[in-house]
Amino acid sequence: MSDMMVRCARCGTENRVPRERLGGRERPICGRCRAPLEIHSGPKELHDTSFVAALQGSAVPVLVDFWAPWCGPCQMVAPVLERIATAFGDTLMVAKLNVDVNHRTAAQYGVSSIPALLLFRQGLLVDRLAGAQSEATVADWLHHHGIREGS
Repeated sequence: MSDMMVRCARCGTENRVPRERLGGRERPICGRCRAPLEIHSGPKELHDTSFVAALQGSAVPVLVDFWAPWCGPCQMVAPVLERIATAFGDTLMVAKLNVDVNHRTAAQYGVSSIPALLLFRQGLLVDRLAGAQSEATVADWLHHHGIREGS
C-alpha cells in the first residue's frame, strides 16, 4: 500500500501516513507538533443542523451530494464520491446530505431531483451538477473550478 500525505491542521506540516495505519485504534499524530491528524477518508455526513457551520468552517471547497437511500442513481454515485474524496485529499471536503431527513436544506437550495452535486466555497454556492456522473466528469468539473487532486 502507498502512503498518504496529510497536512496537520494545527501547524501545517505535511505528514506521511501509511495507508495500512488508517482505521486502526491508534490515530496518527503530527511528527512536528504531535497534534492528532484529521484523516478525511470519505464523505462527511451533513444534516440540516450542521450544514451551514460545516460549509462556513471549511478552509477548502465543499462538494455536497444531495441523495436518498432509495435512489438507484445515488447509489451509483456513492463509490465515485468515495474515490473523489480520496483523490482530492485535503484540497476538497466531500459531504453527503440525505434529502429524506433533511428537507429544509434541500428546499433551501432548490434540489428537486437527485443525485445533485453542489459545490460551495466559503459557504456560498458556486455551481451544481445534476444526475449520476462518472468520476472523470466530476473530476473535470472540479478542475474547471480550479480544484486539483491533493494529498
